[in-house]
Formats: sequence, C-alpha cells, structure tokens
Amino acid sequence: MYIDRYPPKENWINLVDRPVIKKAEISKIITEIFSKVEQKGDQALFDFSKQFDDAEIKSLAVSQDEIEKAGELISDDLKKAIQKAKENIAKFHSSQQNEIQKIETTKGVTCWREYRGIEKVGIYIPGGTAPLFSTVLMLAVPAQIAGCQEIILCTPPDKEGNVNPAILYTAQLCGVTQIFKTGGAQAIAAMTLGTETIPNVYKIFGPGNQYVVAAKEFALNYGVAIDMPAGPSEVLVIADQQAFPEFCAADLLSQAEHGSDSQVVFIATDLNVFNKTIEEVNKQLKSLPRNELAKQSLNNSRFILMETIEEALEFSNTYAPEHLILAIEDFEEAIPLVQNAGSVFLGNYSCESAGDYASGTNHTLPTNKFAKNYSGVSLDSFVKKITFQHLSKKGLQCLGKTIEVMAKSEGLTAHKNAVSIRLKQINNEAV
Repeated sequence: MYIDRYPPKENWINLVDRPVIKKAEISKIITEIFSKVEQKGDQALFDFSKQFDDAEIKSLAVSQDEIEKAGELISDDLKKAIQKAKENIAKFHSSQQNEIQKIETTKGVTCWREYRGIEKVGIYIPGGTAPLFSTVLMLAVPAQIAGCQEIILCTPPDKEGNVNPAILYTAQLCGVTQIFKTGGAQAIAAMTLGTETIPNVYKIFGPGNQYVVAAKEFALNYGVAIDMPAGPSEVLVIADQQAFPEFCAADLLSQAEHGSDSQVVFIATDLNVFNKTIEEVNKQLKSLPRNELAKQSLNNSRFILMETIEEALEFSNTYAPEHLILAIEDFEEAIPLVQNAGSVFLGNYSCESAGDYASGTNHTLPTNKFAKNYSGVSLDSFVKKITFQHLSKKGLQCLGKTIEVMAKSEGLTAHKNAVSIRLKQINNEAV
C-alpha cells in the first residue's frame, strides 16, 4: 500500500491513477475475439470456454431442468435473503417510474415523453472467483420493471460446465428469459453479434474485468449500446476523529477482495484513526479466505492523511470513486460538496456491502473516473424516452411564424414550406 501524509495538490494527479493494462494489448485481443465469434459463432464460444475457463461444455444454453434443480442446491436462508434483496431493489427502482406529463408550450402545442422498455437487453454476470448472483438482481429486476421483452444472461461455467446455482435461481426469480454458459469478452461479442444459439441484443449491461470492459466498448462499433464503461471495483473512504477504524478497514477490504485489480483509497483527517485503520487492515486481512487477492489489491491502494474534510472531498471529486463512504460526524453538511461519485454511504453504519446486496440502490456503478460523467444503473438505463407532440390548427397558427423565420434564416426553404403550406390551408378554410 502507498501511504501519503498531507500531499500537495500538484501531486494529486498521480494519486488518482488506477492500475491498468496497456490498452494496445487489450484492443488486439478483443478484436481477435470478436472476429472469431463473427466467423465461427457457437464453435468459437466452445473453444474459448476450453481455452479461458478450462471448461468442456456440450450446450451453450442452460436447460430448464438445470434451472429447476438450482433451487434445490442452495439453502433456504440464501433463498430468503435473495427474495428480501429483490423486494428492496424492486421497491427502489419502481419509485423511479414517472407518469406522463403533457405540457402545452404554446396555445395549441402539446409536447410529452413516453417510456418504452428496450426490447432486447443482455446481462453479463462475472463468474470466476466470485459468482455475482447479486448482480443478477441489480440488472434483471429493473429490466423486468422497465418492460424489456427479452432479458439474455451470459455467465462463465465452472470446469464441469455448470453455472453457479445461486445465479440460476436468481435469474429465474427475476424474469431472465434465456441463460447461456459463456463468459469474458467472448460473451460480450456473442451478445453483440449473435450466434446460432445466442441472440444479439440492443444494449449490454454488467461489470467485469478490463477485457470485458474493452469488449463492451468495442460493441459500440456494431451499434450496440452499453450501460457504462465500468471496470474493476473501487472504494474511497473519508474518516474523521469519530470514525471506527475497524469499520473503515472492513469496508476497504470488502472492495480489495473483489480482485487484484480493485483499488481502495482511505483518507483520514485524524492521525490516530489513520494509523489504527492501517493496523486494522493488516489484522483483518489475515483472517480473510481471499486474502491473497486482497493483498494484491492493497498493493495498488492508497492511504492518505489530510488536514480537513473539505480537502478530502475535493480530492474525492478529483478521484471520482465508484463507492464513497463518509465516515464523518457531519455527513449531512458534506452532501452538497459531493460532486463526483457513483454511490455514497453516509455515517459509520452505512457499510458499502448494504448497497452491494440489499438496501435497494443499484450496485452497477461507474468506475475509473467515469463517475464524473456517468450515473449508476437505474430504471432509466433500461428504457428509451420517446417525445411526442401534437399541434392543433390554432397551435400552428401561434407557432408558424416563428418556425418560418428560423427556417428561412438557416436557408432551409423546404422546412419553411412545410409550415407555410399548412397555414395557407388553414387560412383558406377560414375564408
């Protein structure tokens, strides 16, 4: 870990860097994967499963029998937890639905927007060292509420060719229409291009490593939208003198255990809390089953001592964290100062794990500074907003002259004529 005490602002630019793989390397690999999937379809996916996941699979599609058996393979306690989380996530995302509001902008001119669910969406769920069934909830629940007709899910199988039963159980519970055994960048390519078995989709959602992120960005070249260019997970914790070092350490490690390319940043304004949190991180790290991954993540992480909370928040806005935890006394006063963050957790008891699983907010969030210009996934992510307008005869009479003058000034005579010919008809009818 990197420890910095009272770094000058001119050094902040170096402190907000994330660990990344060279883009040129990734781009070449992604281009090759897309090319093979485009040329060989399903067979390319079978080959990639063997190459990357060491999995021999006979069928890409998860059968109904596999889905039904999944419920028998997980505990009742886990089922109840998943159902409770689903209830909270559905409640929060349902509140984002808006009623149609018709606005009369000019007498006789009415404008409004209506929402339509994106018909075909793809959900990518990482497997690997931590099969994220919680991400199924975060993506499939709002997709279902939005009215998406097809919800396609891709996730890597294990070496025996099976999908984690918690993923299958959650997918069925949340209305996923089809599930496929393929992961990594090749899964993104399959949902982008379509294969004999996997349909192409209109928008792709879900987190992943830097290869998955690059594949999602590459999908844009084929006219497929993505939720955001989200990559490895990250958290920034700001603590003052009343923070609990053991809580702060636990939050930092909860992100560090995601993977070796995750990053954690801790900022304290109190020297005692700063030192004790570092001690707690080292202490708690020893008892974690995934401590090797967490250790690698901590190698890229930063512990920074600063003078004031205002300075810490200024640094945070420069860093633009995926998760921001304000373990400070006057967090209400700090809220207006938060400019760039994916999701914010307020006070000592608002652990980031709550948002990851069950509080109701979405955990699919912008990383790698993209919180400066992207929002986390919400109901809006799964809908298109279509504008409508109706002009009555009176409306065109009221607005017609304005349109004619503007169109003429831009030299677009046909635009002007589209108004003039109608006004002439209205005038003739009046006569």
